[in-house]
Amino acid sequence: MARTSAKARAPVLPDTMNAAAIDRFGPPEVLTLHTLPVPDAGSREVLIEMHAAGVGVWDAEVRDGSWRPYGRARFPLVIGTDGAGVVVAKGSSVRRFNLGDRVWAYHYANPKGGFYAEYVAVDAARVGHVPVLLDLLQAGAGAVTSLTALQGIDGHLNVKRGETVLVFGASGAVGTLAVQFAKLRNARVLGTASGRQATRLVQALGADAVIEARSVNAIEELRELAPGGLDAVLALAGGEALERMIDCVKTGGRVAYPNGVEPEPRRRDGIRMQAYDAEASPGQFTRLGRAAAEARLRVVVAAAYPLAQAARAHERLARGHILGRIALRIRRHV
Repeated sequence: MARTSAKARAPVLPDTMNAAAIDRFGPPEVLTLHTLPVPDAGSREVLIEMHAAGVGVWDAEVRDGSWRPYGRARFPLVIGTDGAGVVVAKGSSVRRFNLGDRVWAYHYANPKGGFYAEYVAVDAARVGHVPVLLDLLQAGAGAVTSLTALQGIDGHLNVKRGETVLVFGASGAVGTLAVQFAKLRNARVLGTASGRQATRLVQALGADAVIEARSVNAIEELRELAPGGLDAVLALAGGEALERMIDCVKTGGRVAYPNGVEPEPRRRDGIRMQAYDAEASPGQFTRLGRAAAEARLRVVVAAAYPLAQAARAHERLARGHILGRIALRIRRHV
């Protein structure tokens, strides 16, 4: 039996939906298709008919039990932190959105379930309007990664015109976006990438130069490119190569990195080091929408899998060296 929202113009909604969920922690194959109830939108929530969801390394940590943002898990557990779709119902207190709006959202521990589902009910404060230039597959792949990139470049590094900025891990899900936001601020952008395809991608996104971080000549090349030292580094991966490059940051420079980068960069005197998490709020989504439009943001989708193949998406995630971000294509016409 179908149900409808109290609003006369609201679409008829099904009682149940497909969702990729786990019944126990484990390897990718524990992620299977379930039939679950469609959640209701609370007074401050919107119900989103999902078109695409992002797949991140942190999702794998939820799946295998190494990260438990929900506390004690209740199975079946739908995972996924972000995605995009269309508003099909909303609570009585929601004013910023109308039915039919294209939206993207991010919530790393949504109490009503993750984003690997046909419908998600989420606090409207964690939702934003999708910029016109992005389709819903790109928006689904880019919600949390775009927030992470922009908040790193603008909020934590405060990148300014003419500064030399290194994006360490420039070909990944966050790095591909950070390069574009740093160029938007008229910085001189250097990126690291591994392999010819990754290098070409980072160059195409606007980087002024691309360095193979693990090459024997990497530091010599970096010093030639930035003889006065780096003003800022956005570090999206850890390790010895990163440590050597941070040694090239000038006194008074800045380094920012999302929580979860391992090993965590070593602290230095005279350099401001800042770990951070992406924040979702109406103001942050407004700023993101404006910056995405100004940069004519390109969200790189490395691969898109149907919802029923979420386990395959996680298998691909485990193999690493992903250019951009993997996504789940939840609606066939996305």
